[in-house]
Parts: sequence; structure tokens; C-alpha cells
Amino acid sequence: MIPLFKVYMSSHVDKPLLEILHSGYIGQGKEVEKFEDALKIYLDNDFVITLNNGTAGLHLALHMIKNQLKLSNDSEVLTTPLTCTATNWPILANNLRIKWVDVDPNNLNIDMIDLERKITTNTKVIMVVHWGGYPVDLNRLKYIQEKTFNQFGFKPFIIEDCAHALGARYAGKMIGSFGNFCSFSLQAIKHVTAVDGGILTLPNENLYRKAKLLRWYGIDRESNRKDFRCETNISEYGFKFHMNDVNAIIGMYNFNHIDEILKIHKSNAEYYNNQLNKISGIRLLENYPGAESSYWLYTMMIERRDDFMKWMKECKIMVSRVHERNDIHSCVKEFRAHLPALDEIVKNMICIPVGWWVTEENREYIVDCIKRGW
Repeated sequence: MIPLFKVYMSSHVDKPLLEILHSGYIGQGKEVEKFEDALKIYLDNDFVITLNNGTAGLHLALHMIKNQLKLSNDSEVLTTPLTCTATNWPILANNLRIKWVDVDPNNLNIDMIDLERKITTNTKVIMVVHWGGYPVDLNRLKYIQEKTFNQFGFKPFIIEDCAHALGARYAGKMIGSFGNFCSFSLQAIKHVTAVDGGILTLPNENLYRKAKLLRWYGIDRESNRKDFRCETNISEYGFKFHMNDVNAIIGMYNFNHIDEILKIHKSNAEYYNNQLNKISGIRLLENYPGAESSYWLYTMMIERRDDFMKWMKECKIMVSRVHERNDIHSCVKEFRAHLPALDEIVKNMICIPVGWWVTEENREYIVDCIKRGW
């Protein structure tokens, strides 16, 4: 079976990992700092912290926005339902209201037209997902943000869920460098794994410093006092969201291979783009030059999807929709909305293997199976 996902683990991590495990210190320490320094350079952003998972990044971002703006429980977050539930459940955890926005059938990102028309005075946050690693139109999003300010006197915060998008670029700039809250995932099957972990970028230095406090109970770990656990006053309670040195050393050694990992993902995707673009029954997603996908997923629209899935299983190729639409779950039934584009998309979308483990021979076999029909 050619898998849809596979864990990447550097062959060089064993010795340094054992050294950390037996060092007597495995909490948040120097390895976390080294990892964060490398990420700041890569993401072209000085305001980067690591966390114990990507969902914690979204939760922390919403918590900080809610506290800063003193939001009431009727404040709305406009968000996409086509994503992992990890994107949207932090909205509920912060007692904010979800307002679903339809999905653009050309790229499976949030639909900008539907987003713009659903903004009201209650809109305080816009949450977007770079589906499969394909960047959202961030220039259009900034325009909508400015238009909201001119119309209502308030500029909603933007949170980018970048779980699929480490290494993606928009208009030549790295995703994570556009001045928004951005949460990346270092979960097991992402481009880079720390076994589990997350990255959060902050819009400015004040929020960056606050996030560093809140990820570890609100305690100042950078104080020069002799006993920071006992002597530091906590002015605002925080969480246990920090990364530790064990995860950081694994993440760092895997991160060292990010360029070669992305190169293979993109090469495989380019091959599919060239080979599958004229096959009857298949519609490929858009691929604009200014939006450079990291291709964590390769998603396409397929006719008779159930037959296709059965055929690919016979060919020993794993395929999947990957994520169920979030709006159908009973815990969010009060927020149900009419989303006609998504209703059609979920009937036909499918993802095929595209990652670093897919060899040239594998991808040729995958294309051959598809061309033979289903």
C-alpha cells in the first residue's frame, strides 16, 4: 500500500536525543531556544514561539484577542468548516461564536466573496486555513480587513491556521511573515514533526512577550531572580502550552531537512499537475504562480468518488478526503448555515499520496492507475 501519510524522522537525531534524555533536563530549555531561533530566520519573523501542539497556538491566539478586546460571548469568528476540528474547537473553548463561511471550489480555501458579505459589527476575528498548503489570498484578506475598519470602525484580527503550510509562500513571502497570528503544526505526519508540537507567530512584540508568559502559566521564565517559581508575580494566568527540549531536538533535526522534504512534495505535485490535467472525470485545483503551495495534500475533484476510492484500494494506493466538514457535528448545530459550494465539494474531493515517501516509480504507478479508469 502506498500510504497517504508517513512520519519523517531524521537519521541523525538518535544520538542528540539520547543525550537530552539523559541530561537531567528535559523541560523547556536551551534546545527550545535554538529551535525558535532557527524558525525565526526561516519564517522571516522575530515574533515566533514554540508550543506543545498547533491547536494550543489557535487557542492561545483567541484567548489573547478575547482578553485584549474584552470580547463578549456574542462576538463572532468567521471561519471555514473544511478543516480539521482542531481549527474550530478553540473558538468554542473561548466561548466565542462560530459563523461559517463557504469554501472556494477553485482552491478549497475560504471563499472571499462569502466572507466579505458575512462581516458584521460582531465580527472580531477571521480564521483562515491554507488548505493542503495552498496559500489564502492574503492581499484580498487585508483589503477586507481594511474595508471592515472603514465600515464599522474596527479591524478584525486575522488568524492563519498554517497546519498544512510550513514552507508555503504567497507573493514571494513566507507564510507566517504577514503580521497575523499564525499557528503551524509539528504533529506526527506534517512536513516537519517534533512528535507533537506547534509554532505560533505573533503580530507584534507586545503580543509576543505576552504569549511567552501565557504558554507557561503566566510565569516569567526570563527573570534574573534566584527562584523564579516562587518570586515572580503572575499578573495574568496562563496555560501549560510550552514545548520541551525533547520535542525541540527532534523538531530541529527534522527541520534541517525541510528544503529537501518540500522539494519532493512539490516535484510530485508538479508531476500530477502535468499528467492529470486532461483526464475526463478529474478537475484539478487552481495553481497560481503567486501562491506557492507546500503541498502537504494533493487534492482534486473526482467524479464517482466512491468508485474511485474502491479502485485505488484495489491498486493498493491510499486515498482519503482527510477532513470531514466541521459544521455537521452536533456540538455546533446552533451555528448551521447554508453553504452550497461546500455541499458540492464534499461529494467529489479526494487526496492522493504526494509526500516525500512517494518515489518517481510510485507516482508513475499512481497516475497509470488513475488513467486506466475507475
